[in-house]
Amino acid sequence: MEIGGFQKISLIDYPGKLACIVFLSGCNFRCPWCYSPELVLPEKIKKQPKISEADIFNFLKERKSLLEGVVVCGGEPTIYKDLPEFIRKIKKTGFLVKLDTNGSNPGVLKKLIDENLVNYIAMDIKLPKKRYKEVFKGEVENIEKSIAILKKNKIDYEFRTTIVPTIHSKIDILEMAKWIKGAKKYYLQNFRAEKTIDSKFEEVKPYPQEFLEEIKKEINSFFGICEIR
Repeated sequence: MEIGGFQKISLIDYPGKLACIVFLSGCNFRCPWCYSPELVLPEKIKKQPKISEADIFNFLKERKSLLEGVVVCGGEPTIYKDLPEFIRKIKKTGFLVKLDTNGSNPGVLKKLIDENLVNYIAMDIKLPKKRYKEVFKGEVENIEKSIAILKKNKIDYEFRTTIVPTIHSKIDILEMAKWIKGAKKYYLQNFRAEKTIDSKFEEVKPYPQEFLEEIKKEINSFFGICEIR
């Protein structure tokens, strides 16, 4: 397991919890609008300072009375076979665990849930079902399996989409909402023009807040909670 980053405290990444964040390097997707090329592109991963598991666990032992949770994200954490064991060690230290995932490895999600290794999962919905193959070859079946696993409500979870002008039209957003209709939580995250895998997205202006508010009104009844971030 390759740890490419570590944030010692976050007030927003684990809903309702004070947490730290472990960033795992490597991803099986190449979203051109991704904010974290240093965790995705092999040539950039090589240049990232590496953090040892020992450093992470030493920090956690020192912060047991201050922090409540650990967010494990990436990249894509589920590409690692030793992810369950890594999370098991975190749980034994006494922390809640939130996992951020693209949903491409439903078998891993099921294992983590069945073994009570995670407390919260945030899964990205990247595109409408019929458009997944444009960016992610052969992945839509696994995405659907992961959606179904989370919607069984055996664990607290959310779906979320980063809304990117030039990628997502209003129709696309409505189609994504219909795809996961009935889910507990769905968050629309406005795109931020910053470092991206494809540099042309750094010039893309985010949608106006009013645009997202209008869509939220249309899909709000589909979910237990629907919010804009």
